Amino acid sequence: MRINKQWRLAARPQQLFKDTDFKWIEEPVPALADGQVLVRNVYLSLDPTNRVWASQDSYMPMVPLGEVMRGGTIGVVEESRDAGFAPADIVQGLLGWQLYASAPGAQLTKLPKGVPLTAFMGLLGHIGLTAYFGLIDIGQPKEGETLVVSAAAGAVGSLVGQIGKIKGCYVVGIAGSDEKCRWLKDELGYDAAINYRKEKILDALKRECPRGIDIYFDNVGGEILDAALALLNLRARIPLCGMISQYTATGPVAGPSNLARLIMTRSRIEGFLVTDYLPRAGEAIPQLLGWMQSGKLKFKVDVAEGLESAPRAINKLFEGTNTGKLVVKISEEP
Repeated sequence: MRINKQWRLAARPQQLFKDTDFKWIEEPVPALADGQVLVRNVYLSLDPTNRVWASQDSYMPMVPLGEVMRGGTIGVVEESRDAGFAPADIVQGLLGWQLYASAPGAQLTKLPKGVPLTAFMGLLGHIGLTAYFGLIDIGQPKEGETLVVSAAAGAVGSLVGQIGKIKGCYVVGIAGSDEKCRWLKDELGYDAAINYRKEKILDALKRECPRGIDIYFDNVGGEILDAALALLNLRARIPLCGMISQYTATGPVAGPSNLARLIMTRSRIEGFLVTDYLPRAGEAIPQLLGWMQSGKLKFKVDVAEGLESAPRAINKLFEGTNTGKLVVKISEEP
């Protein structure tokens, strides 16, 4: 008999996640119903939106207390009562913080073999689509323009800057350590990198963006967004991907103080969700894969070992201590 292991949401988080926000459950895996597929999860994606899902209704309802914590996974089919899936198939789905998941086949996406599984977390899945469409569709980069990326050493940001370089932009990354800044410049090809923990962000942006900012890809909000607004060029674009600086706040957060810059520069700020672009994934995946295979686009995966580590590992996103895509390895790859 297979025994499932799960993290169920036990309390609404306040500030960072705590172990007591979750309850560890071990129970037998129930028999499959017709049309269902049993998946053994191998990798669990940890994302800033986990904090939103745990605490409030948004583009999806918040996770009910007592239910398995929501999360995207990649796994291997163990059993199937759906004719479209067979044992050993590799699949992706929103299967949650658990070792085994039973789901209707319609909720799963079959992945091709021959590509590293982590690539579907760090580049060829929702992260790559977010970076690609956020920059290409909303940012509309043009050769010679200045692109600034916040949380540039994170999963999305690290890809955005590289795509910007492919498109001929001058790229400035903002990160939270000297080590991350060196990685951005030495390995990913950023033109400049700013450690926001060591200097005033507005002064640093003035120094590194002498021609102003044409595109600001925002992952953090707050003070960094405020500083970028001050340096916008005429008809600049701001793809608004995330505001991770605010997700753990316990009260109202001060908004940008200089939104009038959008009027003066006739600039555009636009929020987006990757789910908006899933029907167009076929446009992005071949391009991303081609750039990866040619060496123009690199991705990094930050792996926490064991499902037990998930409640602590998730806080790396909000403390700024992860580099690249944060995942949990739940079980061995097939």
